[in-house]
Amino acid sequence: MDVLATIEKRREITQFKPDPIPREIMDKLSRALYLAPSGNNLPSREFILVTEKDMLRKLTPTTPYMQWLEQAAGAVVIIADPALSKYWLQDASIAGGFVWLTAVSLGLGAAWGAVYHAEDAAESAKREKHVRDLLGIPDKYRVVAIIGLGYPAVEPPPKEMYPPERVFHEEKFTS
Repeated sequence: MDVLATIEKRREITQFKPDPIPREIMDKLSRALYLAPSGNNLPSREFILVTEKDMLRKLTPTTPYMQWLEQAAGAVVIIADPALSKYWLQDASIAGGFVWLTAVSLGLGAAWGAVYHAEDAAESAKREKHVRDLLGIPDKYRVVAIIGLGYPAVEPPPKEMYPPERVFHEEKFTS
């Protein structure tokens, strides 16, 4: 599948089949995470791969919006070190996009669970502490997201998008 076809097929998958993800596919997902660009090529983002069903269940209540994680076959917890790069959030987010597209290209589905909450420090602290405590993550790291992975139980229809002219401008901003 080419990159644009993968982008067009990508949906948030919140219902997964019980099938496990084979090791070779997890290795490809890991490779995509590793190769994702980062500012100044610094390793500001790191990843925890989770496939144990008990841990996926324990991570599910990280936010009220991640009930799908309990059904997932695996997850990637994306953490970042703000002391290492001022681009830590961008670096972590780009890596999340890379793994999501790689998952789709390999026949998997994915869903993004936002842990870091930029607008609500108390909510972010609560979410991050939950994940940090379960996975032994040192305090210096921010917990950015949990991406649930698995084989889709349902293929959602294409999204209805807004008109392209709503978001594209040529040469300068026009309203």
